[in-house]
Amino acid sequence: MDIGPTELLIILVIVVILFGSGRIAKLGGELGHGLREFRKGLSGEDEAPSGMLPATTKPTADSAAKTDAATKS
Repeated sequence: MDIGPTELLIILVIVVILFGSGRIAKLGGELGHGLREFRKGLSGEDEAPSGMLPATTKPTADSAAKTDAATKS
């Protein structure tokens, strides 16, 4: 029971009819992006060098007020 080129063509036509060509292109792009991110994660390219800490943001007045209110109660 091999799947031949005729069967593959029929399956492709059914998929295009169900999802539309634009949606298939979008899904293919998202799949490629996900694979690239996965490979980056495996190779460790996203990690910061050992001597560097991640950048932090300055606290805003609102967050400082909430922190003070939480510690006083």
